[in-house]
Amino acid sequence: MKGNEALAEAAILAGCDGYFGYPITPQSEVMEYLMLNRPEDRTGMVVLQAESETASINMVYGGAGAGKRVMTSSSSPGISLMQEGISYMAGAELPCLIANIVRGGPGLGTIQPAQSDYFQSVKGGGHGDYKIITLAPSSVQEMADFVAISFDLAFKYRTPVLILSDGAIGQMMEKVILPEQRPRWSEEEIRKNTPWATVGRTKDRKNNIITSLDLDPNAQERHNEHLQRKYKTIEENEVRYEEIQCEDAEVILVAYGTSARVCQKSIELAREEGIKLGLIRPISLFPYPSAAIQKYTDQVKGFLSVEMSAGQMVEDVRLAVNGKVKVEHYGRMGGMVPSPEDIVEVIKERIL
Repeated sequence: MKGNEALAEAAILAGCDGYFGYPITPQSEVMEYLMLNRPEDRTGMVVLQAESETASINMVYGGAGAGKRVMTSSSSPGISLMQEGISYMAGAELPCLIANIVRGGPGLGTIQPAQSDYFQSVKGGGHGDYKIITLAPSSVQEMADFVAISFDLAFKYRTPVLILSDGAIGQMMEKVILPEQRPRWSEEEIRKNTPWATVGRTKDRKNNIITSLDLDPNAQERHNEHLQRKYKTIEENEVRYEEIQCEDAEVILVAYGTSARVCQKSIELAREEGIKLGLIRPISLFPYPSAAIQKYTDQVKGFLSVEMSAGQMVEDVRLAVNGKVKVEHYGRMGGMVPSPEDIVEVIKERIL
């Protein structure tokens, strides 16, 4: 399956209640697949093309407020249009899944893959002090696997969760093992599992009001403090990463998504030349695996952050290393993908 198709099928299998989106290359296959495969006949899942990305994220807001498993997907400019809604949902503590199949920018840019939405994704791209859990798949299999994981995390912490992919993984085809079908929650299960949801007042349940507005600055500060405690808990419990041949490495690459796939070939090429190269692949970009990077600072000569951008994640690598060893960046922009050979040459020139 294509990565976009795997994500869409996994959403159906995860018991998703509703998808609201708007077409934009290179992620349009998500909505196309859902509409062609008619999940309303399989599970009752709603699939709707909204009139814009702004409308779609606000439909997600409404569905999430009712305790439903809801999601949207888009690509870079479309995600930018959703930022106000994402901030509202973070403030209102509403769970949802958002998928960004990143394309090159800035502006309309290109339909080719990029990783230049990192800052927007992990630093809170909208207004206010908030963060959302961000997972970065590097294969079509992970595009499928991360959907159910994202819904689980979203409801566990009452927060939007972002799958940050790119146009290469969204468009490539690989074999996929799909999960078993999860049933959608019944209305009774929603009432039981989401005591905060707006499902109406009954004799044993009050009527909830969901909002991100509080005009009392003292109350708003207390809410912000609560959110920061939640983000701290996420950082303590939900870090995900992969280490590849780091045990004896003298240089470690740090890369996610498509860049991490390229880096695995760089490791092979470098070790053929006697250069002991390893890779740390962050899977969760927030929370970031800083400790996993930091523990190698006494072992290696340096780190190289490989990105399809001008250099964004490299700042988090530098924060983790805290000046103990050299940290360099190598990136391609505008839809270009780094080559394994170029990465090895950069290591020779800048670190060794």
